[in-house]
Amino acid sequence: MPSDPVIIAARRTPIGTRGRALARLRVEQLAAPVISATLDDARVASGAAVSVADVVLGNCMGPGGNPGRVSALAAGLGPEVPGGTVDRQCGSGLAAIIDAATAIRAGDERMRVAGGVESASTAPMRSVDGIPYDRAPFAPAGFPDPDMTRAAETLARHDGLSRTRLDSHAARSHARARAALRAGRFERELVPLAGLDHDDAIGGAERLLPRLPALFPDGVLTAGTSTRIGDGAATVLVAPAGAAPGLVVRAWAVAGCDPALPGIGAAPAVQAVLGSAGATAADIAAFEIVEAFASQSLAVLGRLGIEDDDPRVCADGGALALGHPWGASGAVAVVRLFSRLVRGTTSEGTLGVAAASVGGGLGVAMLLEVAR
Repeated sequence: MPSDPVIIAARRTPIGTRGRALARLRVEQLAAPVISATLDDARVASGAAVSVADVVLGNCMGPGGNPGRVSALAAGLGPEVPGGTVDRQCGSGLAAIIDAATAIRAGDERMRVAGGVESASTAPMRSVDGIPYDRAPFAPAGFPDPDMTRAAETLARHDGLSRTRLDSHAARSHARARAALRAGRFERELVPLAGLDHDDAIGGAERLLPRLPALFPDGVLTAGTSTRIGDGAATVLVAPAGAAPGLVVRAWAVAGCDPALPGIGAAPAVQAVLGSAGATAADIAAFEIVEAFASQSLAVLGRLGIEDDDPRVCADGGALALGHPWGASGAVAVVRLFSRLVRGTTSEGTLGVAAASVGGGLGVAMLLEVAR
């Protein structure tokens, strides 16, 4: 009977704010160096050659043309290695890892590279009948399909979240990320590119938080409590059980929710993944939940019964501080868990959860366990 797959290597680029250091790099130029570094780490971890069956990457707004395949070729894997691309919007990178894990658990025990990539800076302009638009619909006619920023404000009002709580959450994310940066906790996961060796949004809005104007009349959301859109890539190597120490993929789930309140999607996905594994939130040592907006993050934590300042959640800062490269962010969450749990000193059996809420009313989550 096939056993649970294991993530034995995990790398990412620094996240560059859209229009800044990584703005000239296309999706394959972001992803290929990360794929190569991930494979190098996997060879060291397994003590053997690594043969890749597929490269599966999440991507939301890129150029099309199957970035997974283009990035595999750009990384030098050879024409015999295929590639595929997954679109679950902000959950795409995590969904791609789920696809790789699903194939291995189903019995095809060949190693796979999986993750996500987004170049918001080079994403093409889209149009219908010559009229430009920012994004395709997340829901059909007759369903709510709010702009994500408006949806985050609506969620804050729905849950009664104050400006003070949102500002405090964003400030905490920046403070944790700044401390992690100073302590060098990001160094082993990063693949510097274009002269950028750290996530460039860290600390950028922190001092301004109390003075920033609300984005909507009588609202509580500000630019500082909204993540910065970023460019970046993150990949992992998913292998059959026993290939090397790492993070065993124990369970995963995708859930739907009201498309009018898409920010809560991670909550039912996390609840589903914990339920399928017979675990509770109290059993989890580390959470990485993509922070698209402070209101979204707090709403998810509230539904999971987790305090705002719980040190287990985004312990080195989340997307509010690091940035949000849409299709890569779910994979960034897994890379962060790998650093916290595998590169750290946690013991065998320690549990972690990666999760993301998704536009259109979705949530994606994965439960992972340390294997030494």
